[in-house]
Amino acid sequence: MAATRAGIVTALGIFLSAASVGQSPAVGSGLMATGAVTSQPIGHYEFCQANPKECSIRSRDRGPVIANDALMSKISAINLAVNKAVKPRNDMDIYGKEEVWVYPVNGQGDCEDYVLEKRRELHDAGISFSNLLITVVRKPDGEGHAVLTVRTDRGDMILDNLSDEVKLWSHTPYRYLKRQATTNTGQWVSLRTDNNLLVGAVNK
Repeated sequence: MAATRAGIVTALGIFLSAASVGQSPAVGSGLMATGAVTSQPIGHYEFCQANPKECSIRSRDRGPVIANDALMSKISAINLAVNKAVKPRNDMDIYGKEEVWVYPVNGQGDCEDYVLEKRRELHDAGISFSNLLITVVRKPDGEGHAVLTVRTDRGDMILDNLSDEVKLWSHTPYRYLKRQATTNTGQWVSLRTDNNLLVGAVNK
């Protein structure tokens, strides 16, 4: 992991917070509409068993982070740096089983591992966990996938290991299913179906 973090720092040198649980903004605001508390993904549950302190953080939701140009550049740089520092490799090849959510090991990992590392780097850069939300989506081919949502006053931005470009959630091809709650790192909320209607309309 030290090698991975060193690679990220090197890459950063080269390239250079509104909704509480049960409260949801209008989709047209650029923020996803959230629903009720829902089930925790099994991979995240097991991650929490191994890292209980990381999943017991209670944050006051003060709303989306103010995204000035400097912060957006930092977000983009971290997305790009982690994408370049980590080599994609699935859990079965690394661990011999599926759904292992960990920080990248030996510079390799799958989508959840990229998300965890980006979340850690962005929190270290000063963004509250209430605005750094692990999000589960479905790709157009039906495969499950994980991305990181960064809540900003410019909208919910998506950091994805499949793209070096940070995009507004509605400009991605995904079906949005669930994400971490803004006030509890161990809790998840559903994402409403009208999010997906908007994504479909934007992508046509």
